[in-house]
Amino acid sequence: MSSSAARHLHKLWCTSATSTRCALRFLTSRKFHSIGENKSNSNSQRSRLCLQSSAESTVWSLHRLSSGNVSAMTASKYQITERGAPNSTDYRVYFKNENGQAISPLHDIPLYANDAKTVYNMVVEVPRWTNAKMEISLNEGLNPIKQDVKKGKLRYVANCFPHHGYIWNYGAFPQTWENPEHLDPNTDCKGDNDPIDVLEIGSRVARRGDVLQVKILGTVALIDEGETDWKVITINVSDPVASQVNDINDVETVFPGLLKATVEWFKIYKIPDGKPENQFAFNGEAKDAAFATKTVEETHRFWQQLVNKDVENNGISCLNTTVDGSPYLVANDTANEVFAKSADGGNSEPLSETVDKWHYITLK
Repeated sequence: MSSSAARHLHKLWCTSATSTRCALRFLTSRKFHSIGENKSNSNSQRSRLCLQSSAESTVWSLHRLSSGNVSAMTASKYQITERGAPNSTDYRVYFKNENGQAISPLHDIPLYANDAKTVYNMVVEVPRWTNAKMEISLNEGLNPIKQDVKKGKLRYVANCFPHHGYIWNYGAFPQTWENPEHLDPNTDCKGDNDPIDVLEIGSRVARRGDVLQVKILGTVALIDEGETDWKVITINVSDPVASQVNDINDVETVFPGLLKATVEWFKIYKIPDGKPENQFAFNGEAKDAAFATKTVEETHRFWQQLVNKDVENNGISCLNTTVDGSPYLVANDTANEVFAKSADGGNSEPLSETVDKWHYITLK
């Protein structure tokens, strides 16, 4: 593909939310094999990855066209820096603050985005419509985002009709932790040892590594292999309809059908992998904003216990640069050294056929 054609596609992608969806449909119906002419230069070739017939590779490739594979500013004051080849087990997304110092997105980005504690920071792991199962790495220093691996293979979520990939911007609240030793009285299950999951339902398709400012609308409680796995429903405070959506009942009014689709998505998304239908506490009923806020506050307290070493770390790296009094607190230079020693390079794997395959699932 010529550079002029690539610029045209990038312009088409960025024009508006509507044209973004149109460009996605256009691009995912075709296979693009190469961007750039120099096949002999492996670094150049890697930095101009091929566009592939999937939402994941389309979003990713166009992002790389605009960023040139350099550190990109997120929606807030944080920066991201990519290491390793995308679509490889070496790929990582590291975070830096506005001064360019390496930080942990789990420990060094505050949970609360305002003094009133009504707006929250959300770290985006998976942009809407994409399939790669990206997540904050708990056991690595500075907790970069990486793609989950199972049996040596990169993981992707299946497309279960009528959904393609994730149907919201998916991520986590920093400075939260679902304690695996805590028996939740609401679900009668213990926590899943992860930061609490966040679904952002606004109109903008976020980018991997974005730090969004969101407000809490409610939550659903997935029971995943016997563990409580809260899914907190939020909306970007900058979204055009954010003022109309303040609690869980407003979601059905402004986004009719989305709550039902959300529960359905979580029930069926593992079935193509041969697993049973997922279950929910409260029969899949979504709890309101007040309930969700209390749940998030509790997981924040659990995180405080974790980062202050009041409880065992359960294999989680608690290395941080900002938490006063934490025994895991390190100087900025030490954190920068951790980043500098991270792996770079690797070979991109062929994209999984899962990304382009439809599954028709019927619930009993």
